[in-house]
Amino acid sequence: MQSLKSQPAFSSSLFNQFSSHCLTSLLSFSTKSHCLHFNQTTSIIDYLNSNFQFSSTQSLYISKCVSRGRLPQNSLPVLTFFKKIGFSQTQILSVIRQRPQILFTDVDKILRPKIQFFQLSGFQGCELCSFISKNPSILTHSLKKTLVPSVEAIRKIVCDQKDFLLVLRRCGWILPKYKRFMDNVVFLERCGILGAHLALLLRLHPRLFLAHQSTIANSVSRAVDLGFRENSRMFVHAIHTLSCLSDKTFERKLKLINCFGFSKDEGLQMFKRTPTLFRTSEKKLKVGMKFFLHTVMLPKSVLVHMPKILMYSMEDRVLPRYKVFQLLKSKNLCKKVPSYIYVLCLSEEMFLDKYISQFRENAEELLVAYKGHYLEE
Repeated sequence: MQSLKSQPAFSSSLFNQFSSHCLTSLLSFSTKSHCLHFNQTTSIIDYLNSNFQFSSTQSLYISKCVSRGRLPQNSLPVLTFFKKIGFSQTQILSVIRQRPQILFTDVDKILRPKIQFFQLSGFQGCELCSFISKNPSILTHSLKKTLVPSVEAIRKIVCDQKDFLLVLRRCGWILPKYKRFMDNVVFLERCGILGAHLALLLRLHPRLFLAHQSTIANSVSRAVDLGFRENSRMFVHAIHTLSCLSDKTFERKLKLINCFGFSKDEGLQMFKRTPTLFRTSEKKLKVGMKFFLHTVMLPKSVLVHMPKILMYSMEDRVLPRYKVFQLLKSKNLCKKVPSYIYVLCLSEEMFLDKYISQFRENAEELLVAYKGHYLEE
C-alpha cells in the first residue's frame, strides 16, 4: 500500500479531501474480513453525501461498485484527468452526479480516446469541458460502435463546421442514440426532406430525430395536407411547428385568430406564410392583434400577408418604433411620411440611421421615445 507521502499532490481541496477519504477506506482492508465491507462502504457513502451531495441511492450505488473490487483510490486518476483537461470543480461534480460509474472508468483505455475524439471534432478548452459536463452519458458509450458513427452521420448532414459544432453543442444527447437517429434520418429523407433542408430541421428541432416514426409521419402528413410543398424551407418550418403542437392546440390558435375577424382560410394563409407564428403564445397573439388592428388601425389584409410582425417584441420593437413614428409625423420631420409597417420592418441599424441619427436637432427626443423604457431603469 502506498504511504500518504507518495500520494500525488493536488491543489484543489476536492482532491485532497478525496485522497484522505480514500486512505481511510484503504486502511479498513487491514481489519478482519467481516468488517471490510462495512467500513469501506460507510466511508464512501459518508464522503459522497458530505462532499458531492449525492442522493442516498447514488451513494449506495457507488459504494457497491467499490465493494465489487473497484477500490476508492481507482477514482483518483479520473478526477486528475478531468482536472488536467480543464474541468472546473462544478463540472466534475455535474459529471459524477449524472454518471457516477465514470468515477471508476479506465482513463487511458476509455476516457482519453473519447476526449481526444471530440477534440479532433472541433471542441477545445472550455467548450470541450462544457460539452462533456452537459452530456456525460457519451463517456459511457462505445467510441467505435456509437460515438464515431453518430458524429460522422451528423457531419454528413451538416457540412459547415460552425453549424456542425452548433448542432453537437445543442444536442449531444443524440449521440448515444445512433440507431434511432439514423432510422429517422432515412425516414425523413423518404418524406422528401433532403440536403440543406434536413440540416435545417436538425438545427431547428433535433428532438424530432429521436421521436417515434409515427409522430414524424403525422407531422409530415399534416404539413402536406395544409398545402406545403415537399423539400422546401417552409415545409421544414411547418413540420417543426406541427410536431410541437397537438391538433387541439393548433385549432385553438386558429380559432383565436378567427375571433379577430379573420376567416379560417385567412388564418391558414397566415400559418403558411409564417408557420412559426403558431408557436407564439396566445397572450402575445392577443396583444399583437389588438394593437395592430385597434391602435395602428391596420387593414386585416396586412396581417394576412405579413403575419411575422405579430412575432416582433412589443416592448423592444413594436411599441418603441410606433412612438418614434408618431413623433416623426407630429413634428413633420419627414418630407414623405413612411408607413408604420416600413418603419417596423427595418433592421435595427437602418432604423437608427434613417429615423434617429438623421434628425440631429431632434435625435435626443427621438431616442428617448425609442429607448425611454430602458433609460428609466
